[in-house]
Amino acid sequence: MAWEEIFKKKEDQFLRKPHEDLNKLIKLFKKNKLSKILDLGCGSGRHVVDLAKNGFEVYGMDNAPSGLKQTREKLKHLNLKAKLKNANCYKTFPYKNNFFDAIISVQVIHHAKIKDIKKCISEIERVLKPNGYVFITITKCKHHKSTKTKMKLIEPSTYIMLSGFEKGVPHHIFNKNRLKQYFNKFKIIDIWTDKADHFCLLGKLKAIAP
Repeated sequence: MAWEEIFKKKEDQFLRKPHEDLNKLIKLFKKNKLSKILDLGCGSGRHVVDLAKNGFEVYGMDNAPSGLKQTREKLKHLNLKAKLKNANCYKTFPYKNNFFDAIISVQVIHHAKIKDIKKCISEIERVLKPNGYVFITITKCKHHKSTKTKMKLIEPSTYIMLSGFEKGVPHHIFNKNRLKQYFNKFKIIDIWTDKADHFCLLGKLKAIAP
């Protein structure tokens, strides 16, 4: 498992700081009186910790035991609480329908083939409350074209890294149209590019008319 090895070796240096827009999200969540927040693909806990510090009921989900262990250690050290699950984001999530007020997922869901990414998005839709918020960051086409890492095409717009930090990790490459298509059940509030040259999507799950 590529990510388990990355976290076990503590080679996640670029994943240790919270996303540059996390404070803006926290303000948005507080303004809208949100409570239950899921960090999907929480890794070693960089967002779980900050969300817990701000008083949210925080849930973290990841399939790398070493990452979850590091998250628990950080929470214990700071006397904070969060509910963590070891689970695969490309399979059925271990949560009830309409459970969360918001879900964040930073540099996670694009690490798979198309059918698995679509399964993940359908599960996000299932466990979010109507009008619940989602914040996603993913790899964009321009970022992929600029990388010097060796890679192999395994299906349309999807590559396996053959060297470097993420060796063995798949990357599905997005453009804005594909991003909007995959998240068509959401009202898109904004799409922008962060400092790491990844797409960021902020949206709200459309409420289904009775």
